[in-house]
Amino acid sequence: DRRESKLTLRPPSLAAPYAPVQNWQHQPEKLIFESCGYEANYLGSMLIKDLRGTESTQDACAKMRKSTEHMKKIPTIILSITYKGVKFIDASNKNVIAEHEIRNISCAAQDPEDLCTFAYITKDLQTSHHYCHVFSTVDVNLTYEIILTLGQAFEVAYQLALQAQRAKPLGAGAGEMIETKSSKPVPKPRAGMRKSAVRACGQERPAGLGW
Repeated sequence: DRRESKLTLRPPSLAAPYAPVQNWQHQPEKLIFESCGYEANYLGSMLIKDLRGTESTQDACAKMRKSTEHMKKIPTIILSITYKGVKFIDASNKNVIAEHEIRNISCAAQDPEDLCTFAYITKDLQTSHHYCHVFSTVDVNLTYEIILTLGQAFEVAYQLALQAQRAKPLGAGAGEMIETKSSKPVPKPRAGMRKSAVRACGQERPAGLGW
């Protein structure tokens, strides 16, 4: 979609310090009015008892890779990403299996030991427990694009929140204003790896825009 976007995003290098690319993958409208779908294998999820940011994500990747390495059949899903969040869609029957709101997602990262594997952490608001969901793809660049698209989804959500705040009438109560201090997605390339490990993690914030 080459139409001029009505929403201005910061480039990845500003929205995500150390990002090794200068441009996002998609027009913002793609994440607002449509969705970005990626096929991936779902290795499973595990409870995170001690949340330690990206380290927890990478630990979960290693454990899930080991526990599934002898499985003959691993579920194939479509990850449908928008600025609102991520849906797991069954690749065979197109049913929605699970859905995670963008505000409840954090610590998205590739596995440094296997760049085709990646994961992100979600928070269950009812129990306050954190779970890490682990995936794999057939191609390193595809995994990289998924991580970058997640980063763009956060940036789109952040800019829409700012836009909504500016549109509020003067005198709106401070308690009603949306938190705007986003802890930005921080993809970091590992030395010596082209388009390699992209790590993103940040503090959880009330507005749910942090990684």
